[in-house]
Amino acid sequence: MEMPKPTEHHRKLQRLVGQWRGEETMHPSQWDPSGGTATGRTLGRLALDGFAVISDYEQERGGVVTFKGHGVMTFDQIDGLYVLHWFDCMGTRPEVFKGVFEGEVLSLSHGGPGMHARLTYDLSRPDRLTSRMEMSVDGIAWSTLFDGEYTRE
Repeated sequence: MEMPKPTEHHRKLQRLVGQWRGEETMHPSQWDPSGGTATGRTLGRLALDGFAVISDYEQERGGVVTFKGHGVMTFDQIDGLYVLHWFDCMGTRPEVFKGVFEGEVLSLSHGGPGMHARLTYDLSRPDRLTSRMEMSVDGIAWSTLFDGEYTRE
């Protein structure tokens, strides 16, 4: 029996593989009322014979790591959506984001009681990644949690 092979959709995720580092602007929020800047680092690696990208993220502020996260991203061929399973050091339940590529921008979102989130990755420039996370209590009124600009090292 021949084993399945990653599709073009899975291969598109490979653009997230590598070591990324950049500056993040944290906008005022319930988690950080004054906002500020941070350094974000992500290590993305190909996994499961090319069907998934696993990422480990950490954010540093003032020389101290203040946030860590772990993501597993793949393409759901049945629903035709990209899926990110996200785990982090906040102690909350794992989050599942789903979305699509529109051109070179991957837009993912999830919603649940009391918290909705939208995450975008703009991969339109070689070895550059721009990211934004937006949050909403009701899924209607949105505010930006952070903007990040990263370079592949």
